Amino acid sequence: MKAVRVGLVLLALLLLAGVPWYGSDVLVQFGINTLLLAVLAQGWNIIGGYTGYASFGNSVFYGLGSYGVAIAMVQWGLPFGVGLAFGVALAVVFAFVLGLPVLRLRGHYFAIATLALSQVMTAIVSNVELAGRNIGLVLPPLNNDRLFYELSLALLVVATLAIFWLTRSRFGFGLIAIRENEEAAAVMGVNTTLYKVLAFALSGVFSALAGGVHAYWITFLDPESAFDIGLNVKMIIMAVFGGPGTVLGPIVGAFTLSAISEYLSSAVTSIAGLFFGIVIVVAVVLMPRGLADLLRHLCKTGWRYFIDNIKAHRL
Repeated sequence: MKAVRVGLVLLALLLLAGVPWYGSDVLVQFGINTLLLAVLAQGWNIIGGYTGYASFGNSVFYGLGSYGVAIAMVQWGLPFGVGLAFGVALAVVFAFVLGLPVLRLRGHYFAIATLALSQVMTAIVSNVELAGRNIGLVLPPLNNDRLFYELSLALLVVATLAIFWLTRSRFGFGLIAIRENEEAAAVMGVNTTLYKVLAFALSGVFSALAGGVHAYWITFLDPESAFDIGLNVKMIIMAVFGGPGTVLGPIVGAFTLSAISEYLSSAVTSIAGLFFGIVIVVAVVLMPRGLADLLRHLCKTGWRYFIDNIKAHRL
């Protein structure tokens, strides 16, 4: 069974890698967006799915990664790789400096605190001359969608391998212990503060990398788009819909919801904006543990799976 699953994953990876060679330009561009959203969902999965802290601040990491690339390339004339490293460094510093106080909060207090971070960063960057203020920055164009696609796919593979490592490492077990019962984890010897900050930073690394790749791809950056809270909502919905705290759940969620959203945007424009709101309701009420949990239990319990979830949440 394990060999079959590995084979299916490798086959899917080969098919994805070949898209730029047999797919249309529109499909490749859709693929870049979807792959980067999947990376963001995997990054959120570390802090939200495995650690149990519903962060609305990952869009800040995305924005810092974007501005790291833009500032390095436009203002300092440095190559893209150096810009990526600079963006990641900014995200890690931000995670440690603000993670220490913010991660002492829990539940909705933590969510509200991280929600405010995007607005604060938008206001700060809008007044920084180096970042182009409100006008933004225009990056040098590189018309090579194939390169950006393969780079996005490689980034998703690395992020997924990091999640896979979490499921088998002492660090990952510590994060799961914090998610299940933080007080008990501390009693058992888990340094909860250090583990949470490291998870926040690792989550930020992948978000920053995705932001850097996206910024160079679209070649334009401004504070509103870089620190867009709507992007954070999307990554959360995709991770939750696919299955938070699982290896492949966020990827399945990102690909599924991106495809449906793209279809609705082109075919039924009037309700496309309501789509993610409907997904939130369906996911919370009928399958709070995502598609991964649904597929595991649906064959055994059938429709009773949904009824049990409704009863469990007193709905």
